[in-house]
Amino acid sequence: MGATPQRLEADPLARHTLSPRALKELLAAERQGQPFIAVRADDGELKLFLLGRGSDRLAVGRSEDADLQIGWDAEVSGLHAELECIAREWTVADDGLSTNGTFVNERRVSGRQRLRDGDRLRVGSTVLAFKSGSAVTSSETAAAGRGAVLPPLTDTQRRVLIALCRPYRDGSEFTVPATNHEISQEVFLGVDAVKMHLRTLSARLGLGNLPQNQKRARLAEMVLQFGMISRRDLDA
Repeated sequence: MGATPQRLEADPLARHTLSPRALKELLAAERQGQPFIAVRADDGELKLFLLGRGSDRLAVGRSEDADLQIGWDAEVSGLHAELECIAREWTVADDGLSTNGTFVNERRVSGRQRLRDGDRLRVGSTVLAFKSGSAVTSSETAAAGRGAVLPPLTDTQRRVLIALCRPYRDGSEFTVPATNHEISQEVFLGVDAVKMHLRTLSARLGLGNLPQNQKRARLAEMVLQFGMISRRDLDA
């Protein structure tokens, strides 16, 4: 079964959609510096599963016996995937365990795959966000946009991002980013110039390999999540 598009609101780490209580819990988990999985339940509430750095193995699935239970999603198999910590690195495996497959950043997992900070896993129609904690291992290069120091935005890039995210100012459940044409009209640039800036910004945040129909929404979410622009900017 192929990947299905996810609404931005399904992303557990879309901070601008979190309640104050959920945001407080997320910040507390991040301060602990330990790996964790974040997921939104069917009622939209944030759930956090703290992980250790030992030789742990956790089952993910709909079954009540699963360590990380996703009982609300009928597309998730009883035993869907397995998370395992190997040499202090968390991995995900789906060796034919699930019916519908397991996806990391919308690429189907075949065998075992190491997880990197900020990876989004999808099981069924549920998105899981993996956070590795404060430590970065010596064997891992920090990806752009994941804990790296981002170069400052140019004035034009900033205006393009504000226009891209403008629809999110109302917080609607079904919000989608602005189109290239809408951005072009707001910032007085040609559509080709807008596309060029969005490609540059997407590459800077490590989104170059995402399918085009997901890249815009993910870019908008990350821009807001990392504080590259603020709610106040969207209201201006």
